[in-house]
Amino acid sequence: YNQKLDQGYPILVCEQDNRVVGFASFGPFRAWPAYKYSIEHSIYVNRKYRRRGIGASLLKELITIATEKGYMTLIGGIEATNEKSIIMHKNFGFTHSGTIEKAGFKFNQWLDLAFYQLLLNGPENPIED
Repeated sequence: YNQKLDQGYPILVCEQDNRVVGFASFGPFRAWPAYKYSIEHSIYVNRKYRRRGIGASLLKELITIATEKGYMTLIGGIEATNEKSIIMHKNFGFTHSGTIEKAGFKFNQWLDLAFYQLLLNGPENPIED
């Protein structure tokens, strides 16, 4: 995470009961200059603290920061059966933009990765590098 901070990307932390119970961040979607206005985010909330609005609060703040920084597209890669995360993203206006089948292997099974995106205002004067 130090690398993200050094590059100016946010790291949000939610603490409750004197412990970190959730965090969120975003960073580059792809390393090439053409994608500099697109970012991909990640959110994690401890299982014991889910269903308390922590994920939604973190996502809302990420959207605010991304908008203020002039990004055009905020992207979330969500394990395709994670219905609660998908619903939360849809509640913020994210739309499904595609699914990559068998993108990951975890818990002794193949996982599909669904991409959701939110279009933001983008920069006033986008430039090419």
